Amino acid sequence: MAKLYFHYSTMNAGKSTALLQASYNYIERGMQTLLVTARLDDRAGPGKIGSRIGISAAATCFTPQTDMFDLCKNRLISGPCACVFIDESQFLTEAQVWQLARVVDDLGLPVMCYGLRVDFRGQLFPGSAALLALADEMREVRTICHCGKKATMVVRMGPDGQALHEGAQVQIGGNETYVSLCRRHWREAMGDGPQA
Repeated sequence: MAKLYFHYSTMNAGKSTALLQASYNYIERGMQTLLVTARLDDRAGPGKIGSRIGISAAATCFTPQTDMFDLCKNRLISGPCACVFIDESQFLTEAQVWQLARVVDDLGLPVMCYGLRVDFRGQLFPGSAALLALADEMREVRTICHCGKKATMVVRMGPDGQALHEGAQVQIGGNETYVSLCRRHWREAMGDGPQA
């Protein structure tokens, strides 16, 4: 039975690596997959999903205007597809997550989304919030803080090496920009976080 999955974590946890491995497992068994990623994140190159360990694959890009149901339906028209993999799923809109739920429910196609849960301020991305609400299954991809505890938060670093407290929710970057931390060290870096 098809399901909508949300694999979430912080930066540098291996989400893209896990996505590429899962897709490869299908392909190795003679099945086709649809790989999709956010157009605005081109760190691996335009239309590519890339991992820090050096593996990558071509992907279809989505923007906030992309109808994800139509994208998947058209892929099925062109030939068999066993699974849809979405990288950078935090950049989906709420409407697009509902469209992916329809892909699962109406087309019977499994959809596996991989993305960040929260931004550098500790706030949910819209796509992640919708996935947390609608996903049939959620799986945490774990990584660790410098102290060895599980990292659940991320900070955005400024040019001076200090944690930034303000800025746009979306800023594309990697190890040079973001650091994954446990909640305690995130609070220390952010000045104890938002106050109630």
